[in-house]
Amino acid sequence: MLDHLSIQCQDVGASAAFYDTVLATVGGSRIMDFGQVMGFGVGGMPSFWLGPHTTGEPNSEVHIAFTAPDRAAVRAFFDAAVAAGAPVLHHPRERPEYHAGYYGAFVRDPDGNNVEAVCHLPE
Repeated sequence: MLDHLSIQCQDVGASAAFYDTVLATVGGSRIMDFGQVMGFGVGGMPSFWLGPHTTGEPNSEVHIAFTAPDRAAVRAFFDAAVAAGAPVLHHPRERPEYHAGYYGAFVRDPDGNNVEAVCHLPE
């Protein structure tokens, strides 16, 4: 349903460094870079974009969930985020309250957004 998502950041450099680090653990990378605007994705097309905060009030919390290829990648995402200084929201674990096999971890990005890596496959 979604083609891409873009968020505005207070400090694009800090956010870019954070997402460069954590998205690498789930197979993502920076694909396009236009200075203060950059696109991340898997393969050739970006699906997640960062840019400077230019309109309105600062963003309220956004929840972003990135697909991880396996549970080890969820744990690697979490470890990389924590090592980068991200506040922990929820440690990696199964979340049967969502559905059977749901395995996720949640942290905050530099702008306070709720960022998750999730795998829907069994161990």
